[in-house]
Amino acid sequence: MKKKIVSAILVAAMLGTMLTGCGSKASAKGSEAGKDGIKEFTAFFAVPGSEINDDNEVQQLIAEKTGVKVKETWLTGQTAEEAIGTLIAGGEYPDFVEAGSGSVQMYEAGALVALDDYLDKYPNIKEFFTDQEWDSLRQSDGHIYWIPQFSNIYGEERECTHNDEAFWIQARVLKWAGYPKIETMDEYFDLIERYNEANPTLEDGTANIPYTILCDDWRYFCLENAGEFLDGYPNDGSVIVDPEAKKIIDYNTTPTTKKYFEKLNEEYKKGIVDPESFTQTYDEYIAKLSTGRVLGMVDQWWDFSNNAEDAIKTAGLDEQGCQYIPLGLTIEKGMHNQWHNSGGIVNVSSGLAITTSCQDVEGALQFVNDLLGQEVHDLRFWGVKDVDYKVGDDGMYYRTPEMRKQLADTAYKASHSCSYSYFPQWLGTSRDGKNAMKPEGQEQEFYDGLSDAVKECFDAYGVKTYVEMLGTSPAPGPWYPMYTYSSTMTTATPGGTAWTQMGEIKHQYLPKVVMADNFEAGWNEYMDAYNACKPEDFISEMQTELERRITEAAKYN
Repeated sequence: MKKKIVSAILVAAMLGTMLTGCGSKASAKGSEAGKDGIKEFTAFFAVPGSEINDDNEVQQLIAEKTGVKVKETWLTGQTAEEAIGTLIAGGEYPDFVEAGSGSVQMYEAGALVALDDYLDKYPNIKEFFTDQEWDSLRQSDGHIYWIPQFSNIYGEERECTHNDEAFWIQARVLKWAGYPKIETMDEYFDLIERYNEANPTLEDGTANIPYTILCDDWRYFCLENAGEFLDGYPNDGSVIVDPEAKKIIDYNTTPTTKKYFEKLNEEYKKGIVDPESFTQTYDEYIAKLSTGRVLGMVDQWWDFSNNAEDAIKTAGLDEQGCQYIPLGLTIEKGMHNQWHNSGGIVNVSSGLAITTSCQDVEGALQFVNDLLGQEVHDLRFWGVKDVDYKVGDDGMYYRTPEMRKQLADTAYKASHSCSYSYFPQWLGTSRDGKNAMKPEGQEQEFYDGLSDAVKECFDAYGVKTYVEMLGTSPAPGPWYPMYTYSSTMTTATPGGTAWTQMGEIKHQYLPKVVMADNFEAGWNEYMDAYNACKPEDFISEMQTELERRITEAAKYN
């Protein structure tokens, strides 16, 4: 145990030294442009990510238009909490930071710049949220310190890709079965079992992995939260909200959640669940998906698509039907599913922040403002005209097959593409009123870019998009989603303490439940440990927050 702790400290110290150096360098350059007139800033994001080349072509084009270049650093070798703790201990920061679950920690350490007084100077930033949404971002001192980057919709909503959680299954499995209507968890696993028995390998003889589970660190949502969806509720993340009674329900203890884990236990004993599920790292999980061997899993699309899906395309496995299709499963037939909800989400728990080490706050905010302008936004997500996309006579953007193949290539993306993916960005419709803000929202381009295997699957089900495979429900109420509150909880309150302990117990016991020789005994042992965490304290605080959100929303209506 001591060796592990020392190792973690050394890694943390190395990261801290690197980031401190970057922050100091950025601060010096951020207030004074370099020889080429380009200001240089740095950013650290407390999530794993892909580095781009220093001479990235689109990054240079953006720098020429904005006068700014940002060196991005991503989480590696540590948890987010360790990395943020290291930064705070050192007291020197990169110019921009997205601290994830450590955002409140950085705020409490006085490491972030309050943005309130600046917002009116930057119209693209100001219009990013409504007054109500900006107010929801205020911390206990009344100020705003970060800008949530994702899920904001400009104009008409345009969604073709289901970016969220689902039970995913390969197109080849559905084709083999004649494209059946799969509505329940039991039907899903029955199909995977039957397919794997009849087709145990890929075309090259590589053995299939029928079903795998990602449990690495915070990504254990791939294991633990399916029960809320199977009961027909949307992704409130940490709880279920009864929309009629306006009451918080603990999904961890529902009959449906128990049935879900009992099913996983049954499938584990049959050899359907990957025995490496509970020890594999995220990188190992992605490597498995990239080979095309995994028939199904639960995951969020954003968690695997940018790397595993591209690898599948690059290897030509997409034409073998190895890409993934989302299924909106429920515990029983005939239930309405809410795997996909329309509308944007303001995740108040974290976002892009500017740190106190930044010597040019206005320059940093001007860059964010410029990134949200249409011309630069197109560069970020569509790329370069006539290189990455073309414009038809009707003004609509589209790509050729060669362009799509090129943009799926990892080396090309590293040298050419620069989306500044953890800076604020729009979904929805471009300011031209025609095109989508991102290619994945452009209906015709999305469909044209699908592999023949996925097109055949969609045609069989009478749909054109992943979203249509699931159906769409509106956001259930002004409280949605509740995870934006639970993500900010700390051990400073009884509910936050319970929340932390509940997470630790789930990490420890749920793999044991899935692998248990006697499921009932394993489940009862888990429930005893879980109830000892006093989940009622957590539920009580979530109920208070639910009622606060409902009351607050009423003020604006």
